[in-house]
Parts: sequence; structure tokens; C-alpha cells
Amino acid sequence: MAENMKNENLALDIQNLTIHYEVDGDIVEAVNDVSLQLENGKTLGLVGETGAGKTSTALAILKMIPDPPGIIKSGSITVCGHDVMKASKKELHAIRGKDVSMIFQDPMTSLNPVLTVGEQIAESVQLHEKGMSKSAALDRAMEMLETVGIPRERAFDYPHQFSGGMKQRVVIAIALACNPKLLLADEPTTALDVTIQAQVLDLMRKLREEYKMSMVMITHDLGIVAEVCDEVAVMYAGRIVERGTLREVFKNTKHPYTEGLFNSLPNPRDRKAELIPIPGLMPDPANLPQGCAFAPRCPYATEACTKAQPQPRKFSDTHTVLCTAYDDAGFHIRRNHNG
Repeated sequence: MAENMKNENLALDIQNLTIHYEVDGDIVEAVNDVSLQLENGKTLGLVGETGAGKTSTALAILKMIPDPPGIIKSGSITVCGHDVMKASKKELHAIRGKDVSMIFQDPMTSLNPVLTVGEQIAESVQLHEKGMSKSAALDRAMEMLETVGIPRERAFDYPHQFSGGMKQRVVIAIALACNPKLLLADEPTTALDVTIQAQVLDLMRKLREEYKMSMVMITHDLGIVAEVCDEVAVMYAGRIVERGTLREVFKNTKHPYTEGLFNSLPNPRDRKAELIPIPGLMPDPANLPQGCAFAPRCPYATEACTKAQPQPRKFSDTHTVLCTAYDDAGFHIRRNHNG
């Protein structure tokens, strides 16, 4: 009973998710044994470099991994009480948009150029609100435009008549039109300049509080995570290498990769300080090493790191790290706290 109550409080529960892509005879191990849980009303930052497996994880939540070449090899995904892996096509259509929505990273390609923005929002509403008339759906679309700070009369304009930041607001309006319980935001501000980026993030934060949504913010930008998220999961080569609350990951960093991400940021207190980049590149997901995937780039790596996958180590109920180095009780990283 207690376990059921616990599960009812989760907007998202991913257990042991593994995703492969089979391309030209190679097997790309995109996501490897990922487990994530997110409580109702919380925001999780999913952080990592390009190719880490972040977007594949998000698409799996919606069961939108392209098959072929992608295949979910194992794992379970529960979204707002729905077992996504067992859901029929009809059930998935009902879940997408109504229970979980996704904002993609490029607003320029997310909108249909031959339909007005009002028609596109109204279409999303009508898909999930059976029996709603076109005029009622358009009224709802106008309300949603006003919610994201766009005058309602602009519902009759086409995407090319909007700036990049305004297009992203339209995309957010479409995502929120049916009041979803979980919002997946995949690099939602990457294509925008810095000032517009700040406006869009501020808007998303306000709407999350107003709608009491849960959110997964997929990003490579630690500044965005610090502004928006309650919890952080750091992803590297398809694995979650560190997971904790925002404070734990930012102030009590444990994984050498997370340390590398922070040390490569500019130091606002010392503008002459040299940046410390992470040496090397992320390994080819079609040819991952036997042991820890970060070992070839890690300043602390030992022979043991190259032999076997590191096992999860808990530093608190909420803070977990994948790192073999902590088998040595005296080990600690040398994090340069620069902000």
C-alpha cells in the first residue's frame, strides 16, 4: 500500500531503460540502464553533452523512438500512472498532449508554415477535447496565446510572421493547451539569443507554477539548470552518472564528469582565470569501453575503472553517483567552486 502511495506521487518513473539503434550493422548503445523518478510538481534537469542520450530518453517517455533503427531493449516507463510500454496506439494518442507534452529545441521547424498559429493550437485542443467545436477550440487557442504573452488577435497570423522567441512561445502554448501533468522541454532555448532565452525561461517557470506541472528540462547549460530545476541528473554516454537535488549536485559535486562540467565554466569572480576544459571526446556509442565510459577522460581513473561498470553509490537518500573511485574511502574530487 505504501509503495502504491509512493508511485501515485510520481509524475515519471523510469526503471532500467536501455535503448539501442542499429545502423549499418553497428549497434549504437544510446541509453544504458537508466532509472529516473520525478515527483509531481518538481522540475528535473537532464544535463549532458550532445550525444549523451538525453533526447532518446525523452522520446522513449512518449514512446516515440523511431523503429527502425531504434529499439527499446529493456525497461519500464510509467507516466502519470500510465504504463507507456504496454499502452496501445490509441492509449498513447490520449496520453501525448493530455498527460505529457514535449517542447522541441527548434521552434523554426516545430510549426506548420501553411497553418495559422491559432489553427495549430486549436488542432491540439480538439485532438484531446472530444466534441469541442472549432470556434470553441479557437477561443481556447487565443486564451493560450495570451497566457504566453502574445495578443489574441495574432492567432490569425502564420509562423513566418513571428520572431524566433515568439515562435517558441507559440510552441509552448501548443504544449500547454491541454494542461499536461508532465512537460518535457528539449533544449527549448538553444535557438534563441540570450535576452529572449531569459524571457522564455521566466515564462516557463511562471507557467509551471501556475499549472502545477512537473517538468523535465533537457539541456547542456548548467546556468539554465540553476535557474529552473529542483533536481539534476547528469548523463554521460547513455548513463546517469550523478543524480541529486540541485544543491547536492552544485554544492557537493561528486562525479569527476560533473566536476569537469563546472570547471570548464567561466569564473564570474575572476575573469582572467583560465578555463579548464575536459580533455578528449565522449566515446563512440557504437564502441563503448568495457568499464567506465568516462575513464579515458578522467583525471582520477585507475585500472579498476577500465575493468567493470561502476556501481551506484549513495551519499544521501537523494544523491547517487556512478564512480568506482569511491571504493577508496579517502577519495574526493578537487572541484574548483567558481560560481
